Amino acid sequence: MNAKAQSLELLSSIRQKLRDLLRRSQAPSGTGELPERSGSSAFWVMVQKELGDHIRSWRFTILIGIIVLACIGSIYSSLTAIRDNGTGQGAGDSFLFLKMFTLSSSSLSIPTFTTFLSWLGPLIGIALGFDAVNSERNKGTLGRLMSQPIYRDDFLKAKFAASLILIAIVVFALGLLVTGLGLLTMGYPPTPEEFWRILFFLIIAVVYIGFWLNLSILFSIRFRQAATSALSGIAVWLFLTLFYSMIINLIGSATAVPDTAAVSEQLRHANFILTLNRLSPSELFAETITTMLSPGVRSLGPLTMDQLVGAISAPLPLGQSVLLIWPQLTGLLAETVLCFGISYYLFMRQEIRSRN
Repeated sequence: MNAKAQSLELLSSIRQKLRDLLRRSQAPSGTGELPERSGSSAFWVMVQKELGDHIRSWRFTILIGIIVLACIGSIYSSLTAIRDNGTGQGAGDSFLFLKMFTLSSSSLSIPTFTTFLSWLGPLIGIALGFDAVNSERNKGTLGRLMSQPIYRDDFLKAKFAASLILIAIVVFALGLLVTGLGLLTMGYPPTPEEFWRILFFLIIAVVYIGFWLNLSILFSIRFRQAATSALSGIAVWLFLTLFYSMIINLIGSATAVPDTAAVSEQLRHANFILTLNRLSPSELFAETITTMLSPGVRSLGPLTMDQLVGAISAPLPLGQSVLLIWPQLTGLLAETVLCFGISYYLFMRQEIRSRN
């Protein structure tokens, strides 16, 4: 009854908004301005409703609690590692602040913050999107909602926008939490380049989790049962995170070239295996955050001795690091847009009845 009451409340608020917009559009006006698009107001009403539902849900509360505990554990591990290494105040030139995200104590065996985010971040996207459409269909509220004078694509865009806004809030809150605790414990602020690197890292994390959100919304459109869409999203996540690299390693072992082969042939084989690895969004995300948070990384592919001769042993500036990860970031964005495009196509072609 609670879900049905919320849906009826949403429908009544959309009706009231549309009546107000229709009244304003029919009223005489001497300004010559065009009336506001009626669907835009309904879109933001649906976004606000979805945000409220996510924040009040128990699954979101449980996931946030797990991630915050993991974040605190990784911060404690990184601070312990920095203290054990004996790094002092003069380490600001060596990007000490970035080690809060990438360094872990070997004695505690706790993963880094980036490892926790790469593992638990997809779970947030899957949890927010696996029942985005099929739950409305099973409750019978999707047909009622589509019978209102609103655009059908606004419904899908509102589901995605609300979840993505919530993901961005969570990611940036965790990133600022790590930065604030590092500021309190170290006693000095990050440099401007460190701040911008952390900001780029958080934006990339939002894009990466947005891919899993789009994938889970796609499954919620494709499958009628919420349990099936949730298991499909988790299965794809486990395959791309664990088993995909194993399969690529088997392919690499089967197609390995001998050590006596020419350098060009060895480089061709290495680039082929690297390209197969980069089809996975997890690999793309790992390469981008490694480059952003480790300025000493100067290449993401195989290097020959001729390329290493004369190279300057110095960290890359921020602009060069962004150029280095631009292909990986473009690929991650392309996969995210592709998932949303398929979801949009399937949803627009589905038949929606008033009773299911």
